[in-house]
Amino acid sequence: MADGGAAVEAAVAGELRLLDPEVRASPELVGALLHPEFHEFGASGRHWDRASIIAALAGVTDQEAGPIVPSGMKGVELAPGLVHLTFDTEHNGSRAHRSSLWRLTANGWLLYFHQATPYGG
Repeated sequence: MADGGAAVEAAVAGELRLLDPEVRASPELVGALLHPEFHEFGASGRHWDRASIIAALAGVTDQEAGPIVPSGMKGVELAPGLVHLTFDTEHNGSRAHRSSLWRLTANGWLLYFHQATPYGG
């Protein structure tokens, strides 16, 4: 799914964990993957911070969730300890181009920034 070394592989593994419905349903598991300064521009256009995204994911029911199917995941290590991932997802008929920045911290690789842009194709 990705090109690159161990840093990219670690970021891909973290991203795939965040797409797992069991992880998404657990505020503790999601929180363990998010940087303290995390923020996101969601496919809805909304700006999310760490606390708001953890709360929003915890409130999603199994029926609402459905699988999030990633494709075309690629990564590059921009600098030591900083990985950029790009990929597409399909979720309940909606598609989005996605971009994530993962940072290496004392607690391992954490998602620092994420953006989703909806698309029709």
